[in-house]
Amino acid sequence: MKEKILFTSESVSEGHPDKVCDQISDAILDACLKEDPNSRVACECFTTTNLVVIGGEITTNAHVDYEQVARDVLRKIGYTSDELGIDADHCRIEVVMDTQSSDIALGTNNEVGGAGDQGIMFGYATNETKGYMPLPISIAHQLVRYASELRHEGTFKWARPDMKSQVTIDYTEETPKIDTILMSIQHDPDFDEKEFKRFIKEDIMDKVVDDYGLNHDYKVFINPTGRFVIGGPHGDTGLTGRKIIVDTYGGSAHHGGGAFSGKDPTKVDRSAAYISRYIAKNLVAAGLCDRCEIQLSYAIGVKEPTSVFVETYGTEKVSRDVILEAIKKEFNLTPQGIIDTLNLRQPIYSKTAAYGHFGRKEFPWEKLDKVDTLKQYLD
Repeated sequence: MKEKILFTSESVSEGHPDKVCDQISDAILDACLKEDPNSRVACECFTTTNLVVIGGEITTNAHVDYEQVARDVLRKIGYTSDELGIDADHCRIEVVMDTQSSDIALGTNNEVGGAGDQGIMFGYATNETKGYMPLPISIAHQLVRYASELRHEGTFKWARPDMKSQVTIDYTEETPKIDTILMSIQHDPDFDEKEFKRFIKEDIMDKVVDDYGLNHDYKVFINPTGRFVIGGPHGDTGLTGRKIIVDTYGGSAHHGGGAFSGKDPTKVDRSAAYISRYIAKNLVAAGLCDRCEIQLSYAIGVKEPTSVFVETYGTEKVSRDVILEAIKKEFNLTPQGIIDTLNLRQPIYSKTAAYGHFGRKEFPWEKLDKVDTLKQYLD
């Protein structure tokens, strides 16, 4: 009997303490970009019981009340009392902000147009789902997103903001199937455990699985410790940039190590990850390959990437040399070129800070407007 081929990805909800911090950082970024599209922002956030600390380097002409932005984010998530995890209106907020280093500005100003830092970035796409995303992370995101929507609507009784999901896919046979779904969902202390778990299985898990047309005979774990009342920043500390695999491809692709949230688009940690996803998705959609991973690397203050690498896992329909030629000819990979191509100086980043940065049609790096151009390389 052969061993099963199992692969697992996880996601977390907007109420997870790390995601709370990501959302505050990106809400501050958006507030700066709304007034000053050329804002330089590197904003980090830390949260724990009754405390939010906001720090970093911001150079902007915008006038932003950082404390108020943080309180608004907490309130929107649903953290409105200490017993839920943190109180938006009464928690302590400390702001420790400085301006961006003038040394970095020397290499990233409009005249030079170089990258804001060195580093490596990856983008990935696969045709195993309609959104060109890996199946495990797609389902994991949808589970916590749908559960959170039901919580906000009031349909999901006893649920609180902090949630996690984990999905294991069985790839042993040609057609993938779900092996296991795990959800841990914060809840009120006086709840009907049996009804709570029934709702999660039948009205959340099964509903999402139906959207993918997959099997229902999967193993189920719901709040395996038996109780999850204390959550949010009261249950665990949160930090900006600590969910980088949740933010990207759930472990199905490499990661360069750089987080996204709180960084303006001159930071290639963010913008180059977006353009590499854009390239990979269009290449797969155009039929040049079934799976594609792009690696880009940059040097601080230098315009052009120091390297471009393509991996197609043996699924390429043309040679990788042709694919590399297409990338270099059809895509501007300078930092300014990326910003212009994807129109990245807009205040669009708050929406990215929960439920993944990829596979969601509302973002410009998810456009498929290069497909026809790339198809010519199939000839």
